[in-house]
Amino acid sequence: MTGAGRGELEGTVRVSEIPAKARSSEGSSDAESAPQASRASGDGNTPSSPPGARPEQADVWQSSPPGSIYDYIKVASFSIGPDGLVEQWSRRAAQLFGIEPGAAVGKDPIEAFVPADLREQGHRKMAEILDGREWTGVVPFRMPPTEGEDPAAAERRTGFAEVYVMPTTTESGERAALCIVVDVQTLRHIETDLAASQAIFGQSPFGFLLFDLDLKVQRTNRTFAAVFGGQDDDHRGRTVHDYLPRHEADRVQGALRRVMESGEAVTDMQLVGPAPDSAERRHWSINLYRVHSGSGRPIGIAGLATDVTRRHAAAREAAHARRNLALLNDAGARIGNSLDLETTARELLDVVVPGFCDLASVDLYQGLLAGDETALSRHSLADGSGELRRVAAASAVADVPFLGLGGEVPVSVGAVHRFTFNSACADALRTARPQLLPAEPGGLVQSTLAVPMVAHDTVVGLVQFSRTKGSEPFNDRDRSLAVELAARAAVCIDNARLYRREHERALILQRSLLPPDNPEASGLDIACRYLPGNAATEVGGDWFDVIELPGHRTALVVGDVMGRGLRAAVAMGELRTAVRTLALLDLEPAEVLSALDEIARGLGTPGGVQQATRTARTANSFGGEDLSEVYLATCVYAVYDAVTRRCTFANAGHLPPVLVEPGEGALMLDVPPGMPLGVGGEPFEEVEVELPEGALLALYTDGLVESRDHPLDEGLSAFRAALDDPAPALEDVCDQVLNALDTRHGEDDIALLMARVQGLPAENVGDWTLPREPKSVGRAREFTRAQLVDWDLEQLVDTTELLVSELVTNALRYGEGDIRLRLLLDRTLVCEVWDAGLVQPRRRRARDTDEGGRGLQLVGLLSAAWGSRRTPRGKTVWFELPLPDGESGLVDPTEALLSLF
Repeated sequence: MTGAGRGELEGTVRVSEIPAKARSSEGSSDAESAPQASRASGDGNTPSSPPGARPEQADVWQSSPPGSIYDYIKVASFSIGPDGLVEQWSRRAAQLFGIEPGAAVGKDPIEAFVPADLREQGHRKMAEILDGREWTGVVPFRMPPTEGEDPAAAERRTGFAEVYVMPTTTESGERAALCIVVDVQTLRHIETDLAASQAIFGQSPFGFLLFDLDLKVQRTNRTFAAVFGGQDDDHRGRTVHDYLPRHEADRVQGALRRVMESGEAVTDMQLVGPAPDSAERRHWSINLYRVHSGSGRPIGIAGLATDVTRRHAAAREAAHARRNLALLNDAGARIGNSLDLETTARELLDVVVPGFCDLASVDLYQGLLAGDETALSRHSLADGSGELRRVAAASAVADVPFLGLGGEVPVSVGAVHRFTFNSACADALRTARPQLLPAEPGGLVQSTLAVPMVAHDTVVGLVQFSRTKGSEPFNDRDRSLAVELAARAAVCIDNARLYRREHERALILQRSLLPPDNPEASGLDIACRYLPGNAATEVGGDWFDVIELPGHRTALVVGDVMGRGLRAAVAMGELRTAVRTLALLDLEPAEVLSALDEIARGLGTPGGVQQATRTARTANSFGGEDLSEVYLATCVYAVYDAVTRRCTFANAGHLPPVLVEPGEGALMLDVPPGMPLGVGGEPFEEVEVELPEGALLALYTDGLVESRDHPLDEGLSAFRAALDDPAPALEDVCDQVLNALDTRHGEDDIALLMARVQGLPAENVGDWTLPREPKSVGRAREFTRAQLVDWDLEQLVDTTELLVSELVTNALRYGEGDIRLRLLLDRTLVCEVWDAGLVQPRRRRARDTDEGGRGLQLVGLLSAAWGSRRTPRGKTVWFELPLPDGESGLVDPTEALLSLF
């Protein structure tokens, strides 16, 4: 102990400050802590302990179990004889101070270990000790090097030892001293550890338990006692069965045994049970680990219990929130994929059953399903008991259909019903607020939410969500989610309603813009197809038309407005109307297209074609071009004469017609393409083609033969190949063409018009040329009577003779050149009178005193239709009479004449 500080021999440490366990000899394994232990261990240089042997290597007789405080405290001893010299030096002292017994026994401890400046005082103390006085003090010493440590570094390390010197008497009665030495640093560590342990154990906000080897509670802290009542000592000796329900206590007991046997800790073990004097279910998290003594012997199990009830509730809330978000996300992805009311309702139920509820149903107002817009007003549904139809129902319970709730009669899917005025469902419809329906006593359902489906401030129906017994009842969070799900479905249903309304309007528009499905024409068998590129609106810019003209002639039209959608459809409707108007004027095909071009140039411009021309010139003068309101279209206009079987074509930038003659392959007619309608400035050319009997003529739009995947040339070749061997039925030919060309691409509108030539037979035509003389009127009457008798049309003789005489008389009076009379028999009887005059006949109202001027009035009264048209060499005046069929009676000529006066 050389190098001791000057004042350290004067300092004292009270024995009472050493922990009680350290002062007790109970359980000590140190051979020097008690006299009997010293004797048992052979302390000193006894034969049983060779010099220099480490204490832990010697045999130790131990009557108490290991694990006492002396396993932690380094305690050593040595004795001083009556002569003041070291008489015994224990192995623990040699280990503590690093001085072997041979270097210590027989030496004066004052001279050997105390610094020179303290030796005088040390001798006085030693004399006092040998005189019978005790002494306690702290002395410094150089700590011995540890295993593998540099000795030079150990020289710089200094330890402090508390020395307790107790006077004693030898067998001969001489005074001696026994010295007990304790490592102060170890004591300070123990004090710190005990203070920290007490702070953690006593001040911890978590419940702490210490179980002994019998798995009984040895100690608890105040936090645990505050929850389970009583004081800390009141819990000593209890088991886990005193705190938890049986099934949970068995789980913890088994976990304690596993921890005791294996030494593996258990972390975050979840327990559920009520606290004392409370029925509330609490959740705890338990951590268990085995506790060992200083020698490594298990001495018990420590348990840390944390109340995680709030955390568990928060986790449940988070889980519910995640489930709700997942449901909303699923609803957004799955509801509204179809623009069908019933399908949307079923999509809602597919989302909520069984993820949100066990049973569900959707009722929609009958007026909504029937397309009655007025039935959706709040005033008509104010009582909440309007007619509803159950459009969908779903059940997650096996073999259990959706039952009637709240006293309502069970309703099957598809049935129309009403909720009683005082029912919760009717109240939900009236107030547009969800209602919680009471459970039926003894029934399967324990909780039901009736949620109105509101879209744009309009209630469109009601959805009921139900949970059966065994499921959690609906709470406020579920109510909010149900309202959101119903609102999303309501918006989709309302969109489907709006789509259906617009779809019906589009169909009405389409039907109004296109000819009937089976148009009829003289001398032609007609078949047609129309496929819109936009399936949502079913209208587009393509059109076709079949227009009957006088003289058993027929105008065939196919056109395509550039663009798609409603804008193109409107332009198409205007152009189609213009075509029909121009065709009734009986203009030549080129003249029709020229007039149509002028009309197309004026579309979209308030000032018409003149304003459009000025706008275009102004834009060109400034180097700009604005085509935002320019309507461009292509069109083929053909006029077929059933008498001559000749067809005249004019083309405005459209694809050429295709002709299939009997026994020949399909070929494209060489019709000059011309410029599209709306461009202006270029004339159109006409081509006349004689069509053989049975020939097939096809007019079409580019959507049929051109697509993103099929170039135009490839499509035209496929189209001709599909027509090489046409079927006998013209409808089958249309289907064959559409199937062969794969028209389901949906990129552009498709219009297809096919006509098979069936010329008027020669025996159905009566044609005579009359000289320009008064006798020709009588001869015209004779020819007419003879031809009608030959056609077995005696019922028409009187009327036809009268009208023919009027037209021939007008030709003699106002016309020029020879007169030509022609009778045509087909579906009607047509009479034509030709002359070389250019003056068109005009109806006028004759006064009562006028002797003439009533001929054309008479023609208008007796005929089904009449008119005049220009011809290359003059004009033609015609009238038409229906054939007698037994149903429509003819006008009596006498009554018609009398009605003129």
